[in-house]
Amino acid sequence: MQITALATQGRYGSSDWQTAYQLIFSDTGHNWKQYRWEGRAFPGNTNADSVVQHKLQDVIARFVRLVPLKWNPNGRIGLRLEAYGCTYSSNTVSFDGDSSLFLKSIRKPRQTSSDNMYLKFKTLKNSGILFHAEGQNELSFTVELQKGQLLLLLRKGKTLNNYSLNPNVHHLVSLGSLLDDQHWHHVAVEHHSSMHPLLKNNIPPMHNFQGCLENLFYDGLNVIDLAKQRDQRVTLMVKRLPECLCHGLSYF
Repeated sequence: MQITALATQGRYGSSDWQTAYQLIFSDTGHNWKQYRWEGRAFPGNTNADSVVQHKLQDVIARFVRLVPLKWNPNGRIGLRLEAYGCTYSSNTVSFDGDSSLFLKSIRKPRQTSSDNMYLKFKTLKNSGILFHAEGQNELSFTVELQKGQLLLLLRKGKTLNNYSLNPNVHHLVSLGSLLDDQHWHHVAVEHHSSMHPLLKNNIPPMHNFQGCLENLFYDGLNVIDLAKQRDQRVTLMVKRLPECLCHGLSYF
């Protein structure tokens, strides 16, 4: 679910409350991520009865933990907790390195000159192609994870196997580091051109993506949902069924 706020109180009728804490969350119960609140710990309670509420952003989780840092020196750690949130819609698909999603070309009005892509990814492998699109005039762009860093690549000419090493490839953006940390990361790209989409996760074969994608949208199309509905515009190509689960990654 999407957690939007937390509220805390001390233990009823006691001198037990925490005055500062950290919040960590997880979608698996095994791999935890700390929530950064203005660069410091969450302020807690000053007595057992008052409610202290903090609003949260971008917390998608099945599990939350509060880690007490300070508490009433005349008592012990005490807590009453209430979480606020709403249902989170998610479409996920896992890739084992031998699987691919292909989206057929979409005819666009001539006045349409931009392509929009959004996805979330999660992986334990430090390299792999997340998204590849080819269009007119042999123009293509790729979103690739390389040694834990996210790259946006643009190329003019035919696609070659050593894609990211080709001298005709322009590295437009390099972002992040150590992104193979089994946490969800957001990617959004808006490209202005006359591209026609072709999603690939197998260029080149030795750099195939292994992990999970969530809520993959291309020009407003929910690609993963279309694949689940067996829409003819999307083709799922697999050599074997993936054993990777998006809520607890495992590889073979």
